[in-house]
Amino acid sequence: MPPVPLHLQSSQNRILIKGGEVVNEDGREMADVYIEDKIIKQVGKNLEVPGGARVIDATGKLVIPGGIDTHTHCQMPFMGMVAVDDFYIGTKAALAGGTTMIIDFVIPSKGESLIDAYNKWRGWADAKVCCDYSLHMAITDWNENVEEEMSKVTSPDVGINSFKVFMAYKDVFMLRDNEIIECFKKVKELGGIGQVHAENGDVIVENCAKLLAAGITGPEGHPMSRPEEVEAEATYRACVIANQTKCPLYVVHVMSKSAANVILEKRKNGSVIFGEPIAASLAVNGSHYYHKCWRHAAAYVLSPPLREDVTTPGYLMELLARGELQCTGTDNCTFNSKQKAIGINDFTKIPNGVNGLEDRMAVIWEKGVHSGIMSAERFVGATSTTAARIFNIYPQKGVIAPGSDADIVVWNPDKTRVISAETHHHAVDFNIFEGMEVHGLAEWVITGGRVVVEDGELKVAKGAGRFVPNLPFSPYVYDQVKAAEEKHAAKTVAVKRSEQDMFVDMTKPDKVVEEEDKPHMQETTFNLESHASPREDQEREGKPAIDSKPQIRVRNPPGGKSSIFF
Repeated sequence: MPPVPLHLQSSQNRILIKGGEVVNEDGREMADVYIEDKIIKQVGKNLEVPGGARVIDATGKLVIPGGIDTHTHCQMPFMGMVAVDDFYIGTKAALAGGTTMIIDFVIPSKGESLIDAYNKWRGWADAKVCCDYSLHMAITDWNENVEEEMSKVTSPDVGINSFKVFMAYKDVFMLRDNEIIECFKKVKELGGIGQVHAENGDVIVENCAKLLAAGITGPEGHPMSRPEEVEAEATYRACVIANQTKCPLYVVHVMSKSAANVILEKRKNGSVIFGEPIAASLAVNGSHYYHKCWRHAAAYVLSPPLREDVTTPGYLMELLARGELQCTGTDNCTFNSKQKAIGINDFTKIPNGVNGLEDRMAVIWEKGVHSGIMSAERFVGATSTTAARIFNIYPQKGVIAPGSDADIVVWNPDKTRVISAETHHHAVDFNIFEGMEVHGLAEWVITGGRVVVEDGELKVAKGAGRFVPNLPFSPYVYDQVKAAEEKHAAKTVAVKRSEQDMFVDMTKPDKVVEEEDKPHMQETTFNLESHASPREDQEREGKPAIDSKPQIRVRNPPGGKSSIFF
């Protein structure tokens, strides 16, 4: 089909954003942005653009790349139920908050073909998504068929470069260490990225049984069964496995200080590891599990759980602001109150998952930028650019530059709103950020060159989004892998030995060691004769018995005279 003549094009195809401050990860400038045919064509001042372009006034506002949520579970089947935010509702909520792309997870059942599961997820998503999306692949089983299919998964025809393993959910999704080792070796071979849900599944099973036996059945049992060290231990183990297999690792939903500290320490030692806190762990703590209202407490159940240490969100936000944790997702997997109530008498049966897709950008702006911890540039990196780099879709996504996709947010940093389940766009009947006042609002949102949020009003089209392939060997990731391997190779050098150094005289007779005439350890040197009674000693030696005490008056003992007999 020939291109539509310029004078006949809809103004929707040509958009000029004027008067705003463009903020990218690497800097900010006062500039206009011209969009045509879904692509950013020009960025700068005094642009010459065709007539008829729609003009958006961004004066006093920031113009930023659309957000990329690295971790979602739209319409996910779990524990016999399906998450209520499907791909339409989930992506609609995402756009309302300024997120213009999601990366969801294909999660095959044990024994299910990876390609069959991929086709199933594509079938659910393609007809519903309102914005662009990509997929990660979970590895829930390990055998030759899975290993063979992983090569197909990374092909351009499928377009997935990240593989997630679970160290929790025993007998459902969990892999053993030896299986994770083999999986990560294959991921590295394919140029992929290993991902991990880091919790010790065996310990969790034991803890759950003990708590239920003790009569603890409410949501408070959830964090009790999965304490912080259970996350930290698994995080450490996953980092070791990844480092030993030279596989780059992406730790999803970092929820605790100690897990974050493991990642920091391993990165300092040269491991290629990325940490992903989520909106929930950056803004909410685990005190909610102990709320008297069961429905309230159950709403916050996700795994790993939120931490009771109320300083955790601030600590993780500081690490994110400094770039020591890299990017952010939400783990958006929403089950309503009726679905959560399946576990009303047994916390292990409460479906895991919370909201976050709509509020991630505002929550991070509020807790990071508005609070003075994070710069606007780092906000762009943490919510968009770094994700695009890691998953190999940069500069198509994650930056405002000529040639990039027209996924743009006009962000009002001063406008406020109060988060509430009454006003959000999710299908779930609660919001874990309920009542939080946030600064920062996506007043205009453009995805794929289409205006979908206009002055705060949402106008989406079902199925308008597209699947974006993520190809292997991301330069951002594998440049780091190469550097780490070169550094390791420099240390892993064999000791050079000459022929003389290697000489061992095989003709020399073995040294004969004569056994000394010493008692064995089982033998004793104890002799009753040497421990005769005092009376026998007296008779034998003519000495008084030890109990035969002569009466001696000490006339002038130290400290003064005494009349006591000794």
